[in-house]
Amino acid sequence: MNADIDIDFADRKNIVDLIKHTAARQENSGVIRKHNSGVFVTDIPIDPINNCSSIDYREAENRGYFKLDFLNQSVYELIQDQDHYDRMLAKPTDWDRLLDKFFCEHVVHIGNYTDLVADMRPDSIERMAAFIAIIRPGKAHLQRQLWSTVFASVWDGDDSRGFVFKKSHSISYAKLVALHINLLSN
Repeated sequence: MNADIDIDFADRKNIVDLIKHTAARQENSGVIRKHNSGVFVTDIPIDPINNCSSIDYREAENRGYFKLDFLNQSVYELIQDQDHYDRMLAKPTDWDRLLDKFFCEHVVHIGNYTDLVADMRPDSIERMAAFIAIIRPGKAHLQRQLWSTVFASVWDGDDSRGFVFKKSHSISYAKLVALHINLLSN
């Protein structure tokens, strides 16, 4: 099974305190740590010393275990209610605000990539989704390329150069970027 479900929360602690779960394990070069956001909500062997699963999350997936990622997205703390969310999401996004380096540094998912944003000038959800994908190692070779070149291979699934973002994740995060721009511009 190659499933990956990410669920965004303003504060992930609110959900993990309510459900029985085991933190996912992440191993890198022999170093064991808890996965930043991944949890198992079904029975999985536990490592009591590291307080997480005893199987690395990638191997657990190969064995049929199902991991959920509960992600902190503090942008949601800026939402007053459902009506406010709907209005901010429906509002046209002023993508040119990203050319203001100080403003751009405060926008979710962009942070340290202000120079790349200024060079590439993403101006739509589709382009922002591709931008979010190319700041990952597996697609970094597409940075500062023409958008036609980016779109020719950004979603091809080739992860031979490192970690890549799935199109569905990138689109979701691009919408969150647009929402955040609108909230900060309001």
